[in-house]
Amino acid sequence: MARVCDVTGKRPLTGHKVSHSNIKTKKRFLPNLQTKKYFLAEENRWVTLKVSGDAIRTINKKGLYGVVKEMRAEGIKI
Repeated sequence: MARVCDVTGKRPLTGHKVSHSNIKTKKRFLPNLQTKKYFLAEENRWVTLKVSGDAIRTINKKGLYGVVKEMRAEGIKI
């Protein structure tokens, strides 16, 4: 299961964890992903999306159908 947001495309980032003594070790910074079910009223069906916290705010702002329309324009199948 890939850790990628369906709406924004956010993925894990890599960086360093820096200790108090300034020793650097590799670390993965994971996106805040949540699996959410939304009801798409225009098509009268439920849609399950893996979205980040940022994408949830985008869906609240633009509306689910607006976000789905943009995703389909980019070629993502829903």
